[in-house]
Amino acid sequence: MANTTSLKLPDDLKERIAELAIGVAQTPHAYMVEAIAQKVSRDEKRRDFLEAGRESLEEFQRTGVAYAHDDVWRHIRARLEGKRAAKPRPLKLRSAKR
Repeated sequence: MANTTSLKLPDDLKERIAELAIGVAQTPHAYMVEAIAQKVSRDEKRRDFLEAGRESLEEFQRTGVAYAHDDVWRHIRARLEGKRAAKPRPLKLRSAKR
């Protein structure tokens, strides 16, 4: 069940929303709900992307294992073309932190 939340919007923003909502056959309310949902989704994806990057960095710092950029892109391009491609070989770039 939805809860009620009040937003205090500047008059000019309310007018802009109303005008755009009409243009996409939505009520201003539906337009704002959709806009907020899209922003939340985008921010969640960004948070998850950054977290995956932090985890990858920690893994690299722990193991010292990485992959050559050109090898990875060669593998991706081959797969996109529907070709079988061997996985890139990991490289030991430095000793792991202890």
